[in-house]
Amino acid sequence: MDDLPADAKQAAIDVSGLWWMWLVSGTLWIIAALVVLQFDKASVATVGVIVGLMFLFAAAQQFVLAWAGEGWTRWVALFFGVLLAAAGVIGIANPKNTFAGIADILGFLFLIVASMWIVRAFIDRLENDLWWIGLIGGIFMLILAFWTSGQFFITKVYTLLVFAGIWALMQGVTDIVRAFAVRAVHKELG
Repeated sequence: MDDLPADAKQAAIDVSGLWWMWLVSGTLWIIAALVVLQFDKASVATVGVIVGLMFLFAAAQQFVLAWAGEGWTRWVALFFGVLLAAAGVIGIANPKNTFAGIADILGFLFLIVASMWIVRAFIDRLENDLWWIGLIGGIFMLILAFWTSGQFFITKVYTLLVFAGIWALMQGVTDIVRAFAVRAVHKELG
């Protein structure tokens, strides 16, 4: 890292100094997972709002990645950010109907999330030694997408509750691992 120009090294130090943001993000995702997994069928509206907020938070993360990215990675993050933002706004605007709608199209939503995770894993492959975590999560989500598509509505409702919690948990763990990887880079640079 000593062969970096001084201004590039300072920029890397400044950006990696924000490692704690991934830690906070991961913690919030894990709290959301615990909250979602506590609800039952009677809490559909609340879960609809929480799922909408989860989509908006994921969209915000994608927009930050788009802002910080370069070239085609910026456009990929922007594309997924727009999709996630639209899902989040709909989720908050009409949580009961959205919950039922999300349960109906759960397989497709899982397919979108799986695609996002798999693409992000391959984008991160050159910079992150732990890129395979995202790839494994994406493959599992892809399997769930196809499995969920063939289920009855009542099964999809319970599946949505469980897997919204699992999604938040996986996102939280990934963000916390990423936080400590960025922190290690920050210590090495500093």
